Amino acid sequence: MAFAKRIFLFLLLNFLVVAMISVVLNFFNIRPYLEANGLNYSSLLAFCLIWGMGGALISLALSKVMAKWMMGVQVIDPHTQDSQHKELLRMVRQLTENSGLPMPEVGVFASKEVNAFATGPTKKRSLVAVSTGLLERMNSSDVRAVLAHEVSHIANGDMVTMTLLQGIVNAFVMFLARVLAYVVSGLARDRNSRSSGGVMGYVLFVYLFEVIFMILGSLVLAAYSRFREFRADAGGARLAGKESMISALQTLKACQEIRDPRSENPAMAAFKISHPAKKGFFHLFASHPSLEVRIERLKQFS
Repeated sequence: MAFAKRIFLFLLLNFLVVAMISVVLNFFNIRPYLEANGLNYSSLLAFCLIWGMGGALISLALSKVMAKWMMGVQVIDPHTQDSQHKELLRMVRQLTENSGLPMPEVGVFASKEVNAFATGPTKKRSLVAVSTGLLERMNSSDVRAVLAHEVSHIANGDMVTMTLLQGIVNAFVMFLARVLAYVVSGLARDRNSRSSGGVMGYVLFVYLFEVIFMILGSLVLAAYSRFREFRADAGGARLAGKESMISALQTLKACQEIRDPRSENPAMAAFKISHPAKKGFFHLFASHPSLEVRIERLKQFS
């Protein structure tokens, strides 16, 4: 039911955005100008939506497989006799049952970095993985809190929501870049000659506008990503206890200087429990709030 609701909201958002763009283009008399000068507005918009959403959905479908491959995740056998792995499975099972979720796959990846992530295309096909560094440096209560944070990501449907948002951003970056490039390059005014210089100018402007709009779009994605981290922290506090969640974040902060280059891949960084803090203007591009801010926010959580 929750998944159907997100899909409905996504479709509604797409409809509203498309409607808004249509109104704006018509208000400024841009849409008739484009279509009168050889640019099929409707076909371009449909192409960009399909292409942008298609890439995001393929990425989501492969997210668990790619995470295992990139991070070297070893999935724990449900019948393992390893005491540490059995305890991990027990914790995740308890947390997911309390959240009303199916049991995800649980894995461990070799890294000195103290971290964890959750991924997967659906709640039934999700993965929670922790680093060996986390298991070595955190006590049982902290580990449980980290797992609660990751389980909250799954419960909130963050993987699906982020993918849908990414797809919308992709689509409109493509669409707006091509519309503006078409107008600025002069192809609309010279549609009959289509000189090689005009076409080359169009291509260059497409790349230029795509870079600009991708930067702007990344601000939107980063802002939502930071919001979901606060929400997952709150969910982790409800599942594992407020003090345990604060303690886990404090331990992460103390171990923050330990980095693993593999986990800096953008595809994985958004789902890690922490990430290096960015300062000044670059904070707007951060997928995670600073640990200091997250700890202070949790201290006010009730």
